[in-house]
Amino acid sequence: MKMLCACEESQAVTLEFRKLGHEAYSCDLPLLKEKWDIIFAFPLCTYLSVSGNGWLKDQPKKGTGLVGLERRIARQDAIKFFILFVNSGHPTMIENPIGVMSTEYRKPDLIVHPYMFGDPFSKPTCLWFENLPILEVPDKKFWADKGEFMASKNGKRGAKWNWGLPPSEDRAKIRSKTFHGIAKAIANQYG
Repeated sequence: MKMLCACEESQAVTLEFRKLGHEAYSCDLPLLKEKWDIIFAFPLCTYLSVSGNGWLKDQPKKGTGLVGLERRIARQDAIKFFILFVNSGHPTMIENPIGVMSTEYRKPDLIVHPYMFGDPFSKPTCLWFENLPILEVPDKKFWADKGEFMASKNGKRGAKWNWGLPPSEDRAKIRSKTFHGIAKAIANQYG
């Protein structure tokens, strides 16, 4: 099969399909006019996730990056990019964290965590399926531990692997990682 893994930062899904002998391509710019058997899309979540909502205000808290109107424009561009995959005409799975697409498009077909596929981490990940069966989730008896959590100053609770990351140039790349268990399950079901 010929598959496009669009915008996949970690290339975890691409590599799993290649292990199974499939023609899998990883590309940051979608080649939607090409002939694909399946597309797996991982659009950049920076402007789509709920974690970025605080930066939409014109006077956000201290920090770097786009803020206010610039951030809102970037979000609209990210929404349009997401919808390109929805309308590609190919069987497609789209991945993104909890965010604006639940209201701008529709609620996800499935929300998964790495621990559901054997990796001891919690990271809610939304999946939308277009002309493709929904990913099968293993029985709970096969799930791993949810991993360590920590609390912020305001009492919110989050996964330690994610919240405990210090600021760095690689932070976004690390946080966008597709965990091995999910990547393997996607390749095994659709390959």
